[in-house]
Amino acid sequence: MTVARSGRFAEGRAPSFITLNSSLALDWRLWREDIEGSTAHARALRGAGVLSAQELEAIETGLAAVGREIEAGEFVPGDADEDVHMAVERRLTELIGDAGARLHTARSRNDQVVTDVRLHLRRVVERQDAALAGLQRVLLERAGDHVTTVMPAYTHLQRAQVTSLAQHLLAYFWMLDRDRERLAAAREACLELPLGAGAAVGLDFDVDRQAVAGELGFARVAENSLDAVASRDFVVDYLAAAAQIGTHLSRLGGELVLWATSEFGFVRLPDAFSGGSSIMPQKKNPDAAELMRAAAPRLAADLGGLLGVLHGLPLAYNTDLREDKRYLFDAVDCLDAILPVVAGLLEGVVFDKARMAAACDPYLAATDVADYLVEKGVPFREAHHLTGALVRRCLDAGEPLVQVPLDELRTLSPVFDDGYYALHDAAAQLARKASRGGSSPARVREQLELAHAALEARLAG
Repeated sequence: MTVARSGRFAEGRAPSFITLNSSLALDWRLWREDIEGSTAHARALRGAGVLSAQELEAIETGLAAVGREIEAGEFVPGDADEDVHMAVERRLTELIGDAGARLHTARSRNDQVVTDVRLHLRRVVERQDAALAGLQRVLLERAGDHVTTVMPAYTHLQRAQVTSLAQHLLAYFWMLDRDRERLAAAREACLELPLGAGAAVGLDFDVDRQAVAGELGFARVAENSLDAVASRDFVVDYLAAAAQIGTHLSRLGGELVLWATSEFGFVRLPDAFSGGSSIMPQKKNPDAAELMRAAAPRLAADLGGLLGVLHGLPLAYNTDLREDKRYLFDAVDCLDAILPVVAGLLEGVVFDKARMAAACDPYLAATDVADYLVEKGVPFREAHHLTGALVRRCLDAGEPLVQVPLDELRTLSPVFDDGYYALHDAAAQLARKASRGGSSPARVREQLELAHAALEARLAG
């Protein structure tokens, strides 16, 4: 049998409209949540006196059977089913008869679908948060091995000052930590129960919504029925978090692409996460890192797409809202696909410490020279000017800063002394970055401790 269309219509739907109107391709993945929510709803109907004990038992047994059939691939939706809700209800009614047809009392697909999506997204967030925590662990492990590995820090993609590889990797740890905060906020936004709002204005049956919320793991019920069925704020919250995650991963991917070039040579990427060329046998391409870059615009587009759907949309439910799942599930699938690849790439990448150290060119000490002059009592602006003049002189002469004789240095300023020459060792420059959060080994070790503590605190929370 099929779930009958309303008697309001004298004619059937046009085949082209059936195709357009079907959302099964979007929402079939919600079948577990649909069965879970339907079971809780049936119990609420029993509590409200709408169902008998026998009907409730039949519905619970039937829904469990439908779930087993779907899990085993024995039941798949048909062309006549508009969505996951109608498909599940149809099969339930086929199995248990009239009791199945009573299940939809006191609910609408409007509050049903948004309940299913909230349930589903909570689990998505938990899964992806765990994946991000795994990435953080990899970053901490790799950073711990490279506290004194020197490399250039860049501004404007120009070599700027000496930093450590550990400091660089830890920057991504803290980005992911903020991403996890945003995901946690998105999960919190999912904890409001819409079920019981009906199509728009509430129900004629006083079902115990708080009991349903407790059974399904919601923290609270939506207090306004119009808002309950119309709001997709929680999806926007997730998509905003996903877009930011994508942006962070794209920055890391972009750096790995650069670092893997012959021009940089900072890393050797693992074969398992690299591609080749169909024509050039020598090529080893950073395909995984490039796909990390490509995830960012895709995720940003998902966020922009849903915001476009919601823009100017009148209350309460409109079929436009069905598109929320198109953008949501694309973002979910994108992150589910990319996160394990990032973890494998970070675990397998080999850092060329010698090449990184060689890239710390002789002019990266310039800021340290200016600060050295400040320590000697020279005002910073004057110190900056003097150091700039010294750099220009060395560039013109084609020699590094460290080779300028002391007597010539003193023609620029009498405060120069032999301490100037100790500034030009990369390890010494690294050690001077002693402010909290800086690149000195001592500060980076402190940061590693803080990062480990932050990771453990989130796990405990």
